[in-house]
Amino acid sequence: MLIDTVAWVRIEGGRILCARPRGKDVFYIPGGKREGSESDRETLLREVREELTVALDLATVVHVGTYEAGAPDLPDGAVVRMSCYTGDYRGTLTPSSEIDEMAWFSYADRPLVPPVDQLLFDDLKGAGALR
Repeated sequence: MLIDTVAWVRIEGGRILCARPRGKDVFYIPGGKREGSESDRETLLREVREELTVALDLATVVHVGTYEAGAPDLPDGAVVRMSCYTGDYRGTLTPSSEIDEMAWFSYADRPLVPPVDQLLFDDLKGAGALR
């Protein structure tokens, strides 16, 4: 079983934006699963707008990596694939009704995110983008 997701990597001041969905205890990189035949970019634009009420500038969206990992809360053999993109935005970052909380995480916060997000954290730390 493959869970195919798309995520928005937003780093400011050496910290990455993370969000905790309503009713969950875990923070995630903003984004989510595609609907129907959506492309990665269509999914990304929709999910970021739905979760954080900002509009991504499609001309600035760039793929930065794809990661895969299992997780303890998934069925055996299930894998999450997370295709990650950066991009500029317009508007004010504001959690929507889907999101209980947003936070800026450093590498020290790595244990608070799922395994697939941790892989991204490792790469960002190695590249000097995450403090």
